[in-house]
Amino acid sequence: MERSVVIAGFGGQGVILAGKILAQAGMTHGLEVTWLPSYGPEMRGGTANCTVILSDAPIGSPIVDEPTAVIALNLPSLDKFESTVAKKGVLLVNRSLISRAVERRDITTHAIPINEIATRTGNVRTVNMVALGAYVKATGVVPLDIVKRTMASALRDGGKEKLIAINEKALDEGYASVS
Repeated sequence: MERSVVIAGFGGQGVILAGKILAQAGMTHGLEVTWLPSYGPEMRGGTANCTVILSDAPIGSPIVDEPTAVIALNLPSLDKFESTVAKKGVLLVNRSLISRAVERRDITTHAIPINEIATRTGNVRTVNMVALGAYVKATGVVPLDIVKRTMASALRDGGKEKLIAINEKALDEGYASVS
């Protein structure tokens, strides 16, 4: 099994952190992983994306031309990455910021109001965890409880213990948003 995901959005949406948490959760789950972040010079408002590969076998390269999944948190990300999703792959679209329809018919698409869900959790900045929870449900690549523990550890290590509960709620809400 090898799964790859590109998580893409504006700087400040937590794209890089979501990818890092997914990669660490994959390692905890006993998988081989790569994590390749990419972002412009602007920390907030510029574009950012990261690629995570999770596999039960050694990974030859962190570069992916056809990811098995894409999480598009904004329209420029959908425009850039929709065509790259592997056939029968998964595309998660942030319906809160993206109004155009997905053109591909050979993939599974989940259009989720990620910003609204994050706002309902109590903090719009949990967009990344809502998206990550949805991805975990849509793909089953790692168990949600491992992602939660990994997220809690990352926030604790960063001195942000007070944000663990709200981010856990965001993961749960994202997970529940995928049927």
